[in-house]
Amino acid sequence: MRHQSGKKKLNLKSAHRKALVRNQVIHFIENGHLTTTKVHVKEVRKFAEKLVTIAKVGNVFNARRRAKQLLPYKDEALVKLFKEIAPKYTERPGGYTRIIPLGRRASDTAEIARLEWV
Repeated sequence: MRHQSGKKKLNLKSAHRKALVRNQVIHFIENGHLTTTKVHVKEVRKFAEKLVTIAKVGNVFNARRRAKQLLPYKDEALVKLFKEIAPKYTERPGGYTRIIPLGRRASDTAEIARLEWV
Protein backbone atom coordinates (compact mmCIF):
# COMPACT_ATOMS: atom_id res chain seq x y z
CA MET A 1 0.00 0.00 0.00
CA ARG A 2 1.15 3.54 -0.76
CA HIS A 3 -0.71 5.43 1.93
CA GLN A 4 0.67 8.93 2.55
CA SER A 5 3.79 8.39 0.47
CA GLY A 6 3.89 12.07 -0.46
CA LYS A 7 5.85 11.84 -3.74
CA LYS A 8 4.88 11.01 -7.28
CA LYS A 9 7.07 8.54 -9.11
CA LEU A 10 6.90 10.48 -12.41
CA ASN A 11 7.59 7.18 -14.20
CA LEU A 12 11.31 7.50 -13.37
CA LYS A 13 13.83 5.66 -11.23
CA SER A 14 14.58 7.38 -7.94
CA ALA A 15 18.00 8.80 -8.89
CA HIS A 16 16.68 10.20 -12.18
CA ARG A 17 13.61 11.64 -10.47
CA LYS A 18 15.75 13.31 -7.79
CA ALA A 19 18.05 14.83 -10.42
CA LEU A 20 15.11 16.04 -12.53
CA VAL A 21 13.42 17.78 -9.61
CA ARG A 22 16.69 19.34 -8.44
CA ASN A 23 17.49 20.65 -11.93
CA GLN A 24 14.01 22.09 -12.32
CA VAL A 25 14.23 23.79 -8.92
CA ILE A 26 17.58 25.31 -9.94
CA HIS A 27 15.99 26.63 -13.14
CA PHE A 28 13.04 27.96 -11.14
CA ILE A 29 15.29 29.78 -8.66
CA GLU A 30 17.51 31.27 -11.36
CA ASN A 31 14.75 32.40 -13.75
CA GLY A 32 11.82 33.04 -11.42
CA HIS A 33 9.40 30.83 -13.34
CA LEU A 34 9.11 27.30 -14.67
CA THR A 35 6.81 25.97 -17.41
CA THR A 36 6.37 22.21 -17.60
CA THR A 37 3.72 19.55 -17.00
CA LYS A 38 1.36 20.01 -14.09
CA VAL A 39 2.62 16.92 -12.22
CA HIS A 40 6.24 18.08 -12.48
CA VAL A 41 5.26 21.57 -11.34
CA LYS A 42 3.58 20.16 -8.23
CA GLU A 43 6.69 18.16 -7.29
CA VAL A 44 8.98 21.13 -7.91
CA ARG A 45 6.72 23.32 -5.78
CA LYS A 46 7.03 20.94 -2.79
CA PHE A 47 10.82 20.94 -3.06
CA ALA A 48 11.15 24.70 -3.64
CA GLU A 49 8.91 25.61 -0.72
CA LYS A 50 10.95 23.39 1.59
CA LEU A 51 14.11 25.18 0.46
CA VAL A 52 12.61 28.62 1.05
CA THR A 53 11.43 27.58 4.51
CA ILE A 54 14.97 26.48 5.34
CA ALA A 55 16.54 29.62 3.84
CA LYS A 56 14.27 32.22 5.40
CA VAL A 57 15.83 31.83 8.87
CA GLY A 58 18.83 33.69 7.46
CA ASN A 59 22.33 32.99 6.26
CA VAL A 60 23.31 30.83 9.24
CA PHE A 61 25.61 27.85 8.96
CA ASN A 62 23.04 25.14 9.67
CA ALA A 63 20.46 26.51 7.22
CA ARG A 64 23.14 26.84 4.53
CA ARG A 65 24.30 23.27 5.18
CA ARG A 66 20.76 21.84 4.99
CA ALA A 67 20.02 23.70 1.75
CA LYS A 68 23.34 22.58 0.25
CA GLN A 69 22.44 19.00 1.13
CA LEU A 70 19.17 19.26 -0.78
CA LEU A 71 20.60 21.24 -3.72
CA PRO A 72 24.27 20.22 -3.92
CA TYR A 73 25.42 21.13 -7.40
CA LYS A 74 24.64 24.78 -8.09
CA ASP A 75 26.04 27.28 -5.60
CA GLU A 76 24.80 30.30 -7.57
CA ALA A 77 21.21 29.16 -7.08
CA LEU A 78 21.76 28.83 -3.32
CA VAL A 79 23.27 32.32 -3.14
CA LYS A 80 20.25 33.75 -4.96
CA LEU A 81 17.90 31.76 -2.71
CA PHE A 82 19.49 33.07 0.49
CA LYS A 83 20.11 36.68 -0.61
CA GLU A 84 17.15 37.56 -2.85
CA ILE A 85 14.26 35.11 -2.60
CA ALA A 86 14.05 34.02 1.06
CA PRO A 87 14.23 37.53 2.61
CA LYS A 88 11.01 38.47 0.77
CA TYR A 89 9.10 35.73 2.60
CA THR A 90 10.27 36.09 6.21
CA GLU A 91 6.83 37.22 7.41
CA ARG A 92 4.91 34.74 5.24
CA PRO A 93 4.06 31.39 6.91
CA GLY A 94 4.06 29.41 3.64
CA GLY A 95 2.68 29.41 0.12
CA TYR A 96 5.59 31.09 -1.62
CA THR A 97 4.63 29.94 -5.13
CA ARG A 98 1.61 29.91 -7.41
CA ILE A 99 0.63 27.51 -10.18
CA ILE A 100 -1.01 28.91 -13.31
CA PRO A 101 -2.61 26.30 -15.60
CA LEU A 102 -1.82 26.86 -19.29
CA GLY A 103 -4.02 24.25 -20.95
CA ARG A 104 -2.89 21.15 -22.79
CA ARG A 105 0.15 20.48 -24.96
CA ALA A 106 -0.76 19.82 -28.60
CA SER A 107 1.52 16.83 -29.15
CA ASP A 108 0.47 14.55 -26.30
CA THR A 109 -2.31 16.52 -24.55
CA ALA A 110 -0.39 16.69 -21.29
CA GLU A 111 -1.55 19.41 -18.90
CA ILE A 112 0.93 22.29 -18.89
CA ALA A 113 1.34 24.71 -15.99
CA ARG A 114 3.59 27.59 -14.99
CA LEU A 115 5.15 27.92 -11.55
CA GLU A 116 6.14 31.36 -10.28
CA TRP A 117 6.94 33.15 -7.03
CA VAL A 118 4.09 34.96 -5.29
